[in-house]
Amino acid sequence: MPPRPAPRLTALDAAPALVERTYRALLDAIVAGELAPGERHTQEALAERLGVSRQPVLQALLLLRSQGLVKDEPNRRGVEVAPLTAAFVQHLYGVRGALDALAARSAAYRPRPELREPGAALIRAGRAAAAAGDLRAMVDADVAFHRFLYDAAHNPVLVETAEVHWLHTRRAMATYLRQTASLRAVWNEHLAILNAVVRGDARLAERLAHEHCEASALTMLRAAVHHDTPAAAGDTPTRRRR
Repeated sequence: MPPRPAPRLTALDAAPALVERTYRALLDAIVAGELAPGERHTQEALAERLGVSRQPVLQALLLLRSQGLVKDEPNRRGVEVAPLTAAFVQHLYGVRGALDALAARSAAYRPRPELREPGAALIRAGRAAAAAGDLRAMVDADVAFHRFLYDAAHNPVLVETAEVHWLHTRRAMATYLRQTASLRAVWNEHLAILNAVVRGDARLAERLAHEHCEASALTMLRAAVHHDTPAAAGDTPTRRRR
C-alpha cells in the first residue's frame, strides 16, 4: 500500500481572534455603560468606531444577543442595547439571591480557614476603592468577592449558571450607582459572610448572603426607579424622592 500523503497545514484565518476582540470590546462598553441601556447603534457605526469591518461586528452582536445584552431594532437596521428597567433589576436580583445563598452555603460545608486571608484581601481592596470614590474599582471588587465565594463552593455548574448574571449586575451598577456612597456599606456585610464561611456555619452564611442580596436589590431598585422617573431626568422642576 503506498504511503498516505502527509496532511497539508495551511494558514488559519485570523477572523475568529478578531471576532473575539470585537466581542470583548463591545461587551466591556456595554458593561461599563459606555454603550448605555436603550441606545441604538448600527453595525456600520460600531464597525467604524472599532476600526474593523462589519463581519466581526455582526458575529460579536450574535454572541451579545444570545446573552440578552442587545436586541434587534424593529426595522432590523441596527441593534438596541438591552434596557435596564426596575422590573428587570428586581428579577435579576431575585435570581442572584438564590444563587448567592447557595454559593455561600456550599462554600461553608466545613470550616474554611484557608479562605480568611484571600477573602480579607478582597474586602480591603473594596474598602480602598470606596475610600477613593472609584465606582468602577468598587464594582470590580464587589464582583470579585462574590466570584471568590462561588469558586469556593466547588460547583462548576453554579459558576457557569451565574456567569451571564454577573454581566447584567455589572452594567446595572454602572448605570444606577453613580453615587459611590451607596456601595460603601456592603463591605461589612461581605465580612460577615466571609466569617461565617470561614467558621463553617453554612446556615448563617446562606442567610447572610441572601439578606445581603436583598439589601443590594433594594438599593438598586431605589436608584433605578429614581433614574427612570421624569423628575430624575429633569423633565419637571421638582424632584420626587423615593
